Amino acid sequence: AIHNNGTFFCSTILYFHTIFTMHTVWVRLNAVVFFGLTVLLVLSCMAAISKLGHSLYSRPVIHKLELNKLRSLKSHGGVDRALLSFDLNVDLEPAFHWNIKQLFVYVVARYDVTEANGKTRTNHVVLWDKIVEATDDNKVIQEDAIFVKYALVDQGKELRGKDITLQLQWDHMPITGLLFMDHQNLAETSQFTLPSEYQ
Repeated sequence: AIHNNGTFFCSTILYFHTIFTMHTVWVRLNAVVFFGLTVLLVLSCMAAISKLGHSLYSRPVIHKLELNKLRSLKSHGGVDRALLSFDLNVDLEPAFHWNIKQLFVYVVARYDVTEANGKTRTNHVVLWDKIVEATDDNKVIQEDAIFVKYALVDQGKELRGKDITLQLQWDHMPITGLLFMDHQNLAETSQFTLPSEYQ
């Protein structure tokens, strides 16, 4: 009986020792993992804060964005559609820093439309886009007669005679931190007027 009690006692001690050891391992592993995640979070926040405001002041240098040629203005499938080409000369290098992974650059056509209630709203239609990576050696886009990727389409058949403004816009896509969107100042944009009749 004494022998059996001794064996039971030793087995109990061994059992609790094993449980205690496993518990300690998991606690330590948990502490290490969460400490590592905390360090990564703090470093990410510091990286984002270190360049806070950079995107507000370091902007692409836009030398030219203007209409090259209007290819057509037609009623297509019940909507107005204009096809055109444009000239673009922009240096994107100033907009990059070590925390920017890429820039998403796009050309937007803006024009005003008068609604039935008499109010005026501005339509924005993306005509062309491009992704410029931080690893790209050439961050200057200098091309003439770029044909639009996406047609200028108006659902209300109101493109004829409209004044169109071409504006460059871009999204800063950081490695860590918040996405930031910006655009060319309206005072620096170019305009053209679409014909009053289809062609």
